[in-house]
Amino acid sequence: MDPKNVKAVVTGGASGLGRATVTRIVSAGGRAAILDLASSTGADVAKTLGARVAFAPADVTNGPAVESALEAARSAMDGVNVLVNCAGIGTAMKTLGKQGPARLEDYTRVITVNLIGTFNCIRLTAAVMAKNAPTAEGERGVIVNTASVAAFDGQIGQAAYSASKGGIVGMTLPVARDLAELGIRVMTIAPGIFDTPRSPSRPDSAGPRSTRRWCCTSSRTSC
Repeated sequence: MDPKNVKAVVTGGASGLGRATVTRIVSAGGRAAILDLASSTGADVAKTLGARVAFAPADVTNGPAVESALEAARSAMDGVNVLVNCAGIGTAMKTLGKQGPARLEDYTRVITVNLIGTFNCIRLTAAVMAKNAPTAEGERGVIVNTASVAAFDGQIGQAAYSASKGGIVGMTLPVARDLAELGIRVMTIAPGIFDTPRSPSRPDSAGPRSTRRWCCTSSRTSC
């Protein structure tokens, strides 16, 4: 896909990897819509990056909200042909620690945002992309998901985060096969460690909490 033809929706696009992705797309001549929480800095980031960036607020776990955000993005960019899923959260919690068993609600929240939120955006964006006229190569869109090296080598306290990212890796190939006949490619990257305001502090053994963060860079792709 020619970078100048990119019309991308980037979840979690107000900060961290998402914002860097939006910036890169715009610098290459494409357009982008930031899909992030209404409480995020998405509107300010869009204003800073210029006219080729729009802000479409939504919680990735909310189906109707994502549908509305996608329609706003489609209208602003005159189409959507790329989705980059960067939205994600994490929490540092041992399965059994000094305070007792891990809180199930914390585990559930990470799975809901990272895994279910990613699938929610995939399914709804695919429905938008399916209406695109195919290119000469038969392509209607590209979906890029963000997993993590933690999907394959999770550390102490990363049970929820690793499970959520492992789920993204596991669903990549079947989703790619589901959407292949529509001309929609699907792939997943598995980044290593870098600093991002949306990720939790790593355990002390990995470095000072004030300076080291988890996130999702080795790449693993499907299709």
